[in-house]
This record gives sequence, structure tokens and C-alpha cells, in this order.
Amino acid sequence: MSLPGSELVGFEPNREECEKLAQSAPPGRSYHPYFIGDGTERTFRFCAWNATSSLYEPNAPLISHFNDLPGLLAVKERVAVKTTRLDDVEGLGRVDFLKIDVQGATLDVLRGAEKTLESCVVVQCEAEFVPLYEGEPLFAEIDLEMRRHGFLLHRFLFLAERTFAPLQRPKGMPGGQLLWTDAIYTKSFLDLARLAPEQLLRLALICERQLQSPDLSLVALKHHDAKQKTSLYSEYLASLTGG
Repeated sequence: MSLPGSELVGFEPNREECEKLAQSAPPGRSYHPYFIGDGTERTFRFCAWNATSSLYEPNAPLISHFNDLPGLLAVKERVAVKTTRLDDVEGLGRVDFLKIDVQGATLDVLRGAEKTLESCVVVQCEAEFVPLYEGEPLFAEIDLEMRRHGFLLHRFLFLAERTFAPLQRPKGMPGGQLLWTDAIYTKSFLDLARLAPEQLLRLALICERQLQSPDLSLVALKHHDAKQKTSLYSEYLASLTGG
């Protein structure tokens, strides 16, 4: 995400990878080697493909049904770690846009972010539809938690499917088992009147620049104008329609 005046704060528990990110980070970006979660002591699994490493154990019986996944999720090392809640990260400040990609631990992160989510207007989170990791909360549980915090599902960024082994899906072949997605949540459009004017502006800007959702930007600006007696809604609508 890159918006004027914004600051990106990232977390990478692999210290070597975190150092690489920090060394190459441009101004306005910082990275920290925390295991973000619910604040408890856990076991972290470093997997063959670093992107699949998780606080949860890969579900070997399930992933064995699909091509490539057993090798990618093979556990190389298990390490006892202390997780850190987002609410406990010193100096984090206000969060407007939260992206969660933690391989099965999304609900743990959300439960450790009660205060963080109060200022947040958009959340992008990975969610599984089947338990790729043992005991992981699935999309339905994540959706309930997000709605408890006043968010509604806006859309899925993509839908990840895999064919059952040994079939390799030819290009253009439909079908496959739905496994995971990146879900985009925004503060409920039904309750935007409750947001502060500055939150409405941030929501409108993120929707326009990051989500390519100008329609939701308009909804946010309409509520902002009602509070501030401005004309941003009509000006933005005119820019979209050429009016």
C-alpha cells in the first residue's frame, strides 16, 4: 500500500528475512521481527517455503490430497516463541489499513487487536475454507469476529483453488477445490454515520486508491459531507462521471 503521507509497518518473524526487508526499506517503511498473535506462548513451524510457516501445524492428511502442497508445507523446524498482540506493539500508533497474512492464525491476530481495530477502516486478511493447518479457525469464524468489530465483507481479492492429485489442471480447465482467499473487510456501510469525519476520509481514500472501489468512496464521502457541510461527494462524483 502506498498513499501520500502514509507509513507502512510490517512484521516478519524470520529474523534473517526481517533484516533483509529492513535494510532495503524505503523511507516510511519499517519492519519488526515479532510473532504477531494473541500474546501467548506458542510453537512456530518454519516450513520448506517460508511463506507457509505458521503458528499451526500443517494438516498432513488434508494437504496430501493436492499437488505440491506437501512439499511446500513440510516443517523444517519447530521453535517455542512468545507471540505479541498488535495492541501491545509500542509506538504502532493509529492503524487505518490492516493486512493479515499469517497462515491460519488470522483469528489470533484479530483477538489481539481489539483497540487497533477501533481506528481501522479496512482489513485485508487471508482466510482458509478448509483446514490446511490443524485446528485453524476458518473463514466462517473470521467473518463472525470481523462483524463483531463492525466490519462487513466487501469482496474476495481472489479465490485459490487446487485440483486433487494426481491431476494437474490444464490451462483453462474449470473446477478445483476452493482452499483459501484474501478477504477485504471495510467498516459496515450501514453504520458509517457513526465514524468520525477523518475516518470517513481515510476510508474514502483507501477505497479509491487501494481497493479500486469508487462507489464505496462515494458512500463514505456522503457521510463526511453531512457531518462537515462540505461538497466532496458531488465533486468526486463529477470527476468519475465527467459531469
